[in-house]
Amino acid sequence: MLRPPQHERFHGRNAVEAIDLVKDFGATRAVDGVSLSVPSGSIYGLLGPNGAGKTTTLRMLLGIIDPSSGTRSVLGRERPIDAAAEVGYLPEERGLYPAMHARDAIAFMGALRGLPLREARRRAELLLDEHDLGEWARKPIRSLSKGMAQTVQLLGTIIHQPRLIVLDEPFSGLDAINQARLEERIRRQAQDGATVIFSTHVIAHAERLCERIAIIAKGKVAFEGRVDDARARLRPIVRLRTRASDGPWRSVIPADAREEAGHLVFELPASGPEPLLRALLDGGAGIEALAIERPGLHDAFVAIAGESAAAAMVEEKPQ
Repeated sequence: MLRPPQHERFHGRNAVEAIDLVKDFGATRAVDGVSLSVPSGSIYGLLGPNGAGKTTTLRMLLGIIDPSSGTRSVLGRERPIDAAAEVGYLPEERGLYPAMHARDAIAFMGALRGLPLREARRRAELLLDEHDLGEWARKPIRSLSKGMAQTVQLLGTIIHQPRLIVLDEPFSGLDAINQARLEERIRRQAQDGATVIFSTHVIAHAERLCERIAIIAKGKVAFEGRVDDARARLRPIVRLRTRASDGPWRSVIPADAREEAGHLVFELPASGPEPLLRALLDGGAGIEALAIERPGLHDAFVAIAGESAAAAMVEEKPQ
């Protein structure tokens, strides 16, 4: 078994910080004043529709491209290139040599990060065994399924036990089973002390994995902070089913309440649940079902980024 990394050299509060990052490509401004803070050891989501500026932001953070203006630091270094040996990066554009064996593909990526080739091969075999791909170690990439090949590339991203792991749209093209496996791998890396940043246009992944997110729309940060704080911008939702169709209790139901599957659905009034419940009981509603639901991240995204941005956040269908 490959020993978890011992992350001892960097103890800063934030693994990544960016202030007012701007990137212009000619007359086009792709990123417009992005600021964010990624706590060390956290799983951080960069959330937004395709074309929002997520990939450009990640590339600036990693020093692959320079910002037109603004500053960033990675693992305490002002120049991201100085932290490159401690970073693992999975780009959106996947690339593996189809004739190369799985073990050698992972080892090759480790060697590029400074691992001796013999050690890289040893680690590659251990990682493949840990992820139930040991029997595929000496088979060419072209013989692997899409999910297996993506796992191989992910293992190549983490083989050198980086302190910072950056994944650009890592769930793209994976079926539901492989998406769940990838989520578990991301959690495991964070549990071992790494900081993980991933971009996605699928809200459910960010909701399950992240404590902190940045919502990016049209190159700007519409929200940056805790997922709970994003949800807290909306009131809880009430779902009510009653025996009575009318009566004094109707006066406490907001005018914009809608009907869904036999329930009245509306935002919880600012006065809270107790006055609402009392008014329903005293007003003869005859409560059959009453649920107060916390708003999901999708609802918060719509409120923060707008309907048009939310419409572009398409849930991927299994391949």
